[in-house]
Amino acid sequence: MMPGNMKLKVLGCSGGIGGDRTRTTSFLVDDDILLDCGTGVGDLEFDDLMRVDHVFVTHSHMDHIASIPLMVDSVGEARNMPLTVYATEETIRILRSHVFNWLIWPDFTSIPDRRHPFLRFQKIKVGETVQLGKRRITALPAHHTVPAVGYCLDSGDAKLVYSGDTAYSKDLIKALNDLTDLRHLIIETAFSDEQHGLAMASRHLCPSLLQAMLEELVVSPEIYISHLKPGQDDRIMRQIQAQAGRFSPRALVQGEVIAF
Repeated sequence: MMPGNMKLKVLGCSGGIGGDRTRTTSFLVDDDILLDCGTGVGDLEFDDLMRVDHVFVTHSHMDHIASIPLMVDSVGEARNMPLTVYATEETIRILRSHVFNWLIWPDFTSIPDRRHPFLRFQKIKVGETVQLGKRRITALPAHHTVPAVGYCLDSGDAKLVYSGDTAYSKDLIKALNDLTDLRHLIIETAFSDEQHGLAMASRHLCPSLLQAMLEELVVSPEIYISHLKPGQDDRIMRQIQAQAGRFSPRALVQGEVIAF
């Protein structure tokens, strides 16, 4: 771990579950921010959960939001301010309609009452920046089966981008190329090239689609691969590394810390 103004800890980066090293997508930034809230959040201690004030959600799929309901239920009463979940308007609508609806889970935006809720939603649009102290978090475009974004984290010294779930995206490529001091890129590759059709249908990346995106980058960040499907991870990484060009992508590892 190198020194930096912001630190991102990988709580989970797998495309599925099955074993103690396969947690779904969730990153702890410093000690008060979560990027996505998959099953990896469940490994945090209660005191760690209490320190989290902000959750930035890329999209509404279960592997990225599974721990939000459980986390709010665990810490809501002990906190003196609501947990803020940042997401697009469409994602918030999905979470309200299909999760926090009193059928799947209580509506914690009205518990104990609407003036003092345990949970609040904050809309964010592509290109919009949230400033938390000196830290800036900006929503970037992504292309998935549901409305989705990625996020750029700016420490003031350097930038890290997390793609979220995305297919090949010209808009994301342009956004990345506009970040001249981009140091780290966490990007998904969920399927092998043998599953190219499935990747296209589900709007994920496979190694050949990842290569097509990397070839269009003019910036030169370190590349970390997330969302590898369990059981396919070694095959996917071999295919990525065989066609990576000037980059040296490596698989993101649960528990590692990136400072920037």
